[in-house]
Amino acid sequence: MVLKARITGMLDSNCYIIEDGGEAAVIDPGTDAEDIMQVLKEHGLVLKYIIYTHGHIDHVCEGDRLRSLTGAKVAAHEDEARILENPVLNGSAIFRSARRMDGADILVKDADALKLGNTDLEIIHTPGHTPGGICILARNADTAVDSGCIGAGTSDCIFTGDTLFRLSVGRTDLGAGDPGLLSASLDRLMELGDDVRVFPGHGSATTIGYERENNPWLRG
Repeated sequence: MVLKARITGMLDSNCYIIEDGGEAAVIDPGTDAEDIMQVLKEHGLVLKYIIYTHGHIDHVCEGDRLRSLTGAKVAAHEDEARILENPVLNGSAIFRSARRMDGADILVKDADALKLGNTDLEIIHTPGHTPGGICILARNADTAVDSGCIGAGTSDCIFTGDTLFRLSVGRTDLGAGDPGLLSASLDRLMELGDDVRVFPGHGSATTIGYERENNPWLRG
């Protein structure tokens, strides 16, 4: 599995491109479909999935366009539909460009898996930042990165969207958040092993072990 990171938009949202066996998935397409298309072309990849960790506009803005350009299927949690379609809840209204995002083609739920080549992308429902927030767990992933924001290696890795960041956690004050649900979701993530690499929706990569020991928001 090759993993590429792109930082997009005024909020510096992370977009991840992963592949296995010539099939690709984009996790949180952000705001630059052209850049994503260029990466796919350079590496001869067929885009199979566009996966939303949640429905905020800085993460999903170019998802509809990318789907139109490639025919890829958009996957999101079944509880995220009202966020995607509501310009206030998805945040686009804040930027004076109110947008109703189209719905997902694949509605996922906790413990589902999306097949990418020989890799199972395991869905973990992590509500709190939004009702349908998800994390995506890929086991034994070989990661080769062309961006300085994350490193390379072989391990289980998890894409956490806006649930868990390096030394921080997701906000719950954006209209559909729930502090209690976020706390429960973070507890679930802390059940993972220390060596699991964390690729968040903003900022640099980290590990579950580092966050368990150092993240002030996770200390009782």
